[in-house]
Amino acid sequence: MAARLAAAVLLCACAVGPATALGVNWGTQATHPLPPKAVVQVLRDNGIKKVKLFDADPAAMRALAGTGIEVMVAIPNAMLAGLAADAGQARNWVKHNVRRYDFDGGVTIKYVAVGNEPFLESYNGSFINVTLPALKNVQNALNDAGIGDRIKATVPLNADVYNSPRSNPVPSAGRFRADIAGLMADMVRFLARNGAPFTVNIYPFLSLYLNEHFPLDYAFFDGGAAPVDDHGVLYTNVFDANFDTLVAALGAVGHGDMPVVVGEVGWPTDGDRHAKASYAQRFYAGLLRRLAANTGTPARPGQRPAEVYLFGLVDEDAKSVAPGNFERHWGVLRYDGQPKFAMDLTGQGRDTTLVPARGVAYLSRTWCALNPRAKDLGRLGANVDYACTFADCTPLGYGSTCGGMDVAGNASYAFNAYYQAQNQKDEACDFQGLALPTETDPSTATCNFTIQIQTGAAAMASLGRSASAAALVLASASLQLLALLW
Repeated sequence: MAARLAAAVLLCACAVGPATALGVNWGTQATHPLPPKAVVQVLRDNGIKKVKLFDADPAAMRALAGTGIEVMVAIPNAMLAGLAADAGQARNWVKHNVRRYDFDGGVTIKYVAVGNEPFLESYNGSFINVTLPALKNVQNALNDAGIGDRIKATVPLNADVYNSPRSNPVPSAGRFRADIAGLMADMVRFLARNGAPFTVNIYPFLSLYLNEHFPLDYAFFDGGAAPVDDHGVLYTNVFDANFDTLVAALGAVGHGDMPVVVGEVGWPTDGDRHAKASYAQRFYAGLLRRLAANTGTPARPGQRPAEVYLFGLVDEDAKSVAPGNFERHWGVLRYDGQPKFAMDLTGQGRDTTLVPARGVAYLSRTWCALNPRAKDLGRLGANVDYACTFADCTPLGYGSTCGGMDVAGNASYAFNAYYQAQNQKDEACDFQGLALPTETDPSTATCNFTIQIQTGAAAMASLGRSASAAALVLASASLQLLALLW
């Protein structure tokens, strides 16, 4: 009876999956990235059927082949000028990065992302003159290849491309930014002619991070904030307000019904006082619940975005921290593919976590810490600075998980971060005699001193063993189920 009940629970659980519009971003800016096959297995184990990339890396594409997972491949901003100037270069890119994988049993490519937030105000107009021509050349190349009817080019844009005037700061007054208004209108018309969606990245966390007076509860979906009144329409969260500001801007250029893909949305878990796992869990619970219920927004009630890609899947410890220390901590999974907090992708509010990465192989259980016998501490600051230049020390910041430790704790964290980034090489734990390897874990209740994962051949061998073991377990379970049913 117990076995029959377990089988029934398994079958019921498999029938409940993530919202069909839900995907994730897969970034790879890490010193020790998870093997592509491990990442794809995580996607499959969690029923995630859409993924957004930031390039068209062959290893990732090979791992995705044959899975049926829908993919948004990407062209980096640095390539936009070349693609804009030369249609032949666009055709060549499509040939090698799209058509190459477009066959039965290949990669299910749905979109090509042309650039990534190229109109950010902080870029000072670097890509303003090349993005639309590049978009046109890429979409035309897709059309010429006979695949443009099912693979669309789009441009993931930051939400700073639209706003409401200060004199009327409500969503219904949304318009595209004045300096690019004509360009945006042309881009929207081109997307519409080709049946492509508008793609936007929306980050409620950044509203909180950039404005110390921003009401905390307005960043979430659980109704604790005082609403913003838009001529009788009440907005209780900044996501809806931001999304509907875009809808108004699209309407102002004659395309208020254009499909919108949310290319990135998420909440970081470290690197700032508001970047923590409890807030991330709260944010995702509200977002996923709304997606599952097709709640929509006041401007589009009962109509969720065409697709929503969570940002991101895994932490990236080599990302630039220019926007903030939180940049390395957007993952819903840790660097090693382990879940950070409870999360139900179905939006049903179940107390469950994501299925972790399988077969992850770690380096030896050895840390690097401050040498307790070190006497000349005058060189400590310079050595800590060196370690943090080449490793991730963002958890040491104010309000972060490792903030508030003493000098010795800070130094040990920095030394260990560098030691792990350097694959635990002996010479990476010296720092002019200030550091020593240790097999005693220096972690605290709130601060985790990591052991990095293996990469390369050793990691793949471990993954292969894990996959084989999982297959045996599944085969055994299937035989037991058949025996019960027989």
